[in-house]
Amino acid sequence: MNVITTAIPDVLIFEPKVFGDERGYFLETYRQDIIERHVGKVDFVQDNESKSSYGVLRGLHFQKPPYTQSKLVRVVSGSVLDIAVDLRKGSPWFGMYISAELSAERKNMLWIPKGFAHGFVVLSTEAVFAYKCDHYYAPDHDAGVLWNDRELAIDWQIPESDIRVSDKDAKQQTFAEVDCFAYDEFKRETLY
Repeated sequence: MNVITTAIPDVLIFEPKVFGDERGYFLETYRQDIIERHVGKVDFVQDNESKSSYGVLRGLHFQKPPYTQSKLVRVVSGSVLDIAVDLRKGSPWFGMYISAELSAERKNMLWIPKGFAHGFVVLSTEAVFAYKCDHYYAPDHDAGVLWNDRELAIDWQIPESDIRVSDKDAKQQTFAEVDCFAYDEFKRETLY
């Protein structure tokens, strides 16, 4: 598996080796030893999957302590633009985001650590999106950042008129209003 460091070193792209022939293909979608080598010790406890059509934007979501989540995300069919926003106050990358196109064709994955908000928008006609979490969903600790916050200025790569969000995501807090994470408590070395 090829591991690519992004402009925010704690966010990683994993590109699995795909073995294919006329019958189809085979790949490893998850290897604990590779995650431990590049991230640290992570215990995934929940897998989630969603299906969405073009222009559906889900996010930017995170969970507040003590139920923070790390995620390993991938696309099973279609393609999405995936976003991870650094919410760790004191981080050299605070308020910056990583943008990665994930697709079923490329079979790439994005690692989003605790302390980041996460969201994606569907670029294809429809997409099936799957991800592993290292903490259970905790509705009382669910939080988010407004997807079109001017301070973050995220380029979602499709016309804003095509974007569809839930009522919940349309009413999220701005980046300036969010109670952010302390960088010293949410560094890779501290968490994993």
